[in-house]
Amino acid sequence: MKNLMVVIGSLIIAFAFNFFLVPFGILSSGISGIAILLGLLTPFNIGLLNFLLNLPLIILSYYKLGKTITINTLVCVISVSFFLFALPIVAVTDNILLSTVFGGGIGGIGVGLILKYSGTSGGLDIIAIIISRTSSFSIGLLLTGMNGIIVLLSGFFFNWELALYTLLSIYITGKMIDTIFTDHVKLTMQIVTTKGDLIREELLGSIYRGITITEGYGGFTKEKKDILMMVVTRYETLHVKKIVRKHDENAFINIYETVEVDGTFHVN
Repeated sequence: MKNLMVVIGSLIIAFAFNFFLVPFGILSSGISGIAILLGLLTPFNIGLLNFLLNLPLIILSYYKLGKTITINTLVCVISVSFFLFALPIVAVTDNILLSTVFGGGIGGIGVGLILKYSGTSGGLDIIAIIISRTSSFSIGLLLTGMNGIIVLLSGFFFNWELALYTLLSIYITGKMIDTIFTDHVKLTMQIVTTKGDLIREELLGSIYRGITITEGYGGFTKEKKDILMMVVTRYETLHVKKIVRKHDENAFINIYETVEVDGTFHVN
């Protein structure tokens, strides 16, 4: 089911690119935006370029983020690259503003589905996750900065009017992702479990976030419980849940919005 949703999300992304953005030279966010840029400037297919540009990042993900995230990323990258290669480039409308709005919105739906079921869409997500785990920079801020470079490249190689359309497309994509996935950059996860030590060890080895542990007991069973509390980014929630379920299928997980974090967010 998960991989099917990733494939569907990838098809939606490729449809948004090839039928709305690419015909007008509008770039998307992330590595795919760079692939579109190179595809417009060279005779190479955008799908092939998207795969080749993501390949070194997938290798980096394996060593830095682990097997689970890497496999999810690989499925996503292969699917998006295949559909970009297979689908024709046809403009649905001759209105560039409509193409920008709908291309950005539809692409955001695809990325949102992938993030919801896979945790990462690859590309710049990988770089942002790695940097955020060892610094105080949020993933959102890092992605904004890197996408800003893509907007500048659009203006430099094409024209600044197209760069503004690219900026609008990226903004709409981001808002749509937030609507489908979650609109909070940081979330607090509260985990009630009988396998606290096992979960704590694996979380500290892969998430690099501080964990506060308290003791409690079930109100009905009076069984002793460990309560783990940690603040994570939206991209890490799926990975945390997988680790918890690996050790305790019956664990209770409560996730809620974190308005502000004041203090050390990451573990060196």
